[in-house]
Amino acid sequence: MHAWPASEVPALPGKGRDLRIHDTATGGRITLDPGPVARIYVCGITPYDATHMGHAATYNAFDLVQRVWLDTKRQVHYVQNVTDVDDPLLERAVRDGQDWTELAERETALFREDMTALRMLPPQHYIGAVEAIPGIVPLVERLRDAGAAYDLDGDVYFSVDTDPHFGEVSGLDAEAMRLLSAERGGDPERPGKKNPLDPMLWMAARPGEPSWGGASLGAGRPGWHIECVAIALDHLGMGFDIQGGGSDLAFPHHEMGASHAQALTGEHPFAKAYVHAGMVGLDGEKMSKSRGNLVFVSAVRRDGVDPAAIRLALLSRHYRSDWEWTDQVLADAVERLARWRAAVSRPDGPSADALVEEVREALADDLDSPTALAAVDRWAALQGAEGGTDEGAPGLVSRTVDALLGVAL
Repeated sequence: MHAWPASEVPALPGKGRDLRIHDTATGGRITLDPGPVARIYVCGITPYDATHMGHAATYNAFDLVQRVWLDTKRQVHYVQNVTDVDDPLLERAVRDGQDWTELAERETALFREDMTALRMLPPQHYIGAVEAIPGIVPLVERLRDAGAAYDLDGDVYFSVDTDPHFGEVSGLDAEAMRLLSAERGGDPERPGKKNPLDPMLWMAARPGEPSWGGASLGAGRPGWHIECVAIALDHLGMGFDIQGGGSDLAFPHHEMGASHAQALTGEHPFAKAYVHAGMVGLDGEKMSKSRGNLVFVSAVRRDGVDPAAIRLALLSRHYRSDWEWTDQVLADAVERLARWRAAVSRPDGPSADALVEEVREALADDLDSPTALAAVDRWAALQGAEGGTDEGAPGLVSRTVDALLGVAL
């Protein structure tokens, strides 16, 4: 599966700072020192609907991670999946009378268009669950052979009790896990499971649903968590730098994935940091497909809004915050974009050397994009009030905003 085209990232003078990021597993900030190649895995979409602002906010956060790392003169090895076969996708296809593969391909193509418009840097490897199945099957077989998985009426489940580190990612107690499991695709009430929290690794073929040959597993399709584990291990290996996604993935998805990988390899941790973006709401509720309260990136673009303004709206809130999308948030971003463009359109201006370092420091400090925006606001205000004599300043500001914030002025 191919990703989307990459926009050029301008080089800035000097060198950026190492990233200090909030790690869900420890509950505090850690400083990451990835070495010459930084490795990041971000969980992708289930393509049964268009990209909404909640998606965009999450991918914007991890785009900032890439930009901070690139500014430290590192290479970035970024992997993202597409869950192109799963219950929600199949249910939507049945509801709308569509072929599930056509639905997945159409929505994935629209996602690519949205990411391109928003100037999100693409992953080096963009892998669909379906194409990963040949690598998933042997992992499930290995877990079963090692006694970390078991059969139940043809399905195969992972035994969470086989991983001594289970629970370390989310830090939740068993009852909270059970409740979230029921809400987020698990089946804690199914009779016969060794532990109510045990997640499915391989679902035996169901009538009317797609299935693939699973060698000794029989025909079926993979569970949600093992999909990402197979892709991450194949392309990044154990101990990669960041496992990322929305905060609703901390449990069960990232918790279960870490346990799968640790049981497979005998190594710990699966990732050095677990980084989670907050939820975006609308009208007092989390923006989600199940609630139907979505603001689609493509729809806002069709209304004639500059994608750079959409990106500034996302950047105006800290990535870990839960926040509300409103017309005013977007209007403020449109106005800010106009001010910045006017400021950099002049032939000279006040020195921008300090601004570059302010933006670098803000983003290195747990991706503090609101503080970075405020720094650019101050330079633009000074430019408007006093101007300056530095002929290189407007160009340096433009390159800084482009390289570190992904906004083209």
